[in-house]
Amino acid sequence: MPPEWAEHERTFISWPVKDSMVYPEDHKTVSEGYVELVKAIAEFEPVTVIVNEEEKEAVENLFSDQSNIEFLSIPHNDAWFRDNGPTFITNNDGEIAGVNWIFNAWGGKYSPWDLDDQVAPKVLEHHNIKRFDAPLVMEGGSIHVDGEGTLITTEECLLNPNRNPELTREQIEQYVKEYVNIEKIIWLNRGLSGDETDGHVDNIACFAEPGKIIMQVCDDPEDENYEITKENLEILMNETDAKGRSLEVIKIQQPPNTMFQESRLTLSYLNFYFVNGGIILPVFGGQAEETDRLAIEKLREVFPERRIRTIDGMAIIKEGGNVHCTTQQMPKVQATKSE
Repeated sequence: MPPEWAEHERTFISWPVKDSMVYPEDHKTVSEGYVELVKAIAEFEPVTVIVNEEEKEAVENLFSDQSNIEFLSIPHNDAWFRDNGPTFITNNDGEIAGVNWIFNAWGGKYSPWDLDDQVAPKVLEHHNIKRFDAPLVMEGGSIHVDGEGTLITTEECLLNPNRNPELTREQIEQYVKEYVNIEKIIWLNRGLSGDETDGHVDNIACFAEPGKIIMQVCDDPEDENYEITKENLEILMNETDAKGRSLEVIKIQQPPNTMFQESRLTLSYLNFYFVNGGIILPVFGGQAEETDRLAIEKLREVFPERRIRTIDGMAIIKEGGNVHCTTQQMPKVQATKSE
């Protein structure tokens, strides 16, 4: 599995389905957020929008003035392509394949999910890409890789009994190593407070490059995330990667605690997405203006060669995710073996 910053052939994203939304009355706002996101990604690379057939024409009309965007009709229940789409893997011969994980809607939280579980096979079939069916319930948002043999995840998610209750930790670890070809898993404890995915790592930490991890932190001892991020930081400071390197940890301050009704919104700058030559970063405005500024500053410092393209991170967050959760990269492959 190549790291996310490796060159992309394209980005996939699924269009939101009103009937499956937590707040269907927000469908217009969420759709506007998706329009902004798709257009932002298309500034850097081609985008394929997965859309239900009955909505295809209406969605296409939202992008009538855009190039670099195509539409693919595949029936789906929900919109989080990172989690129910394929995980792409490559080899040195310039071949690409896709891992088809079992999808159960984050531990059976949102029914139905039968169509979502068939999205990955249909995408791979459409593009005539070889498929490996993994006997493991897993979502793409629960893992990040460095491209050099190391994967980072959380125990809260991968070892959650609502995913693979019949498998031991060792069996889960072995399947992950087998299907994305990594040598070492770094296990963080928990994900962010309020995260209904049961602690997806893409909200809390990601690789910036091999040996270097960006992590969202909390400095307020009254906040639940204080203990969570402190624990995870200690793990990272004492870990090495698959090559035996100690890890450099770059900290990004979390946005202020934001509630909607009785629930905490999982606001995370770490839910950004690498695109060719850039980064799509959700920002939150309002009381988060200062932490927005700090996050932009930090990412510019870490990635001086990339354009930091911000988008409104509040548009879709009530539905439970953000930029990274909606997207999945297809890597560009080139043969590296000698002729």
